[in-house]
Amino acid sequence: MNLLALDSATEHLAIALVTAAAIHPVNLPGGAAASARIVPEALALLAAHGLTLNDLDALAVGQGPGAFTGLRTAIAVAQGLALGAALPVVRIDSLALVADDARAQQPAAVRVQVAQDARMGQLYAGRYVWQNEAWHTEEAPGLWDVADLQARPAEGWLWAGSGLPLLGQDGVVALQDRAAALGRLARAGWLAGQAQAAEAALPVYVRDKVALTTAERGCA
Repeated sequence: MNLLALDSATEHLAIALVTAAAIHPVNLPGGAAASARIVPEALALLAAHGLTLNDLDALAVGQGPGAFTGLRTAIAVAQGLALGAALPVVRIDSLALVADDARAQQPAAVRVQVAQDARMGQLYAGRYVWQNEAWHTEEAPGLWDVADLQARPAEGWLWAGSGLPLLGQDGVVALQDRAAALGRLARAGWLAGQAQAAEAALPVYVRDKVALTTAERGCA
């Protein structure tokens, strides 16, 4: 099993090479730098382990939700590489990456409420349950206003994600190793038979509006 996984849905660029023996993670700054670095860094990771695209069984990609430009970067690259090498693609829930990283930091956690800062006073949120050695989506990712998510009962859930300071919640805020989490979920998805044709690897958008108007920004 050889998988190359990519995710740039946040301000972090995560790349992971998954082999039968190990996961090789690479965590880099994302944002505007992601589009320039993602391909050369991915190819360098393969080369460092004596592999090329032709040695892969599949690509994997973070499907979102996340930053509009970053999300499209990883999706476009994964689709392009997969189509060129005739490989399938495994789609990864980008919020589930946060849940998996949180559990890596707190292994006793089996119910994780993810809340990622979506800017504009909103949050991307979803709920995930660890059961039978796999993640199950209790609630699919959605877009929430801060006040609505604050008011929601969450007893028994570990909070995780960059949105916790907005909520005033304790939990796992800082990522430990997003790329390693990406690799683990890529491997799980491949073994579960979730690989699809490259053209089916589409981003998940939960927000239609991507910018504030001049009036909403308080500009004259």
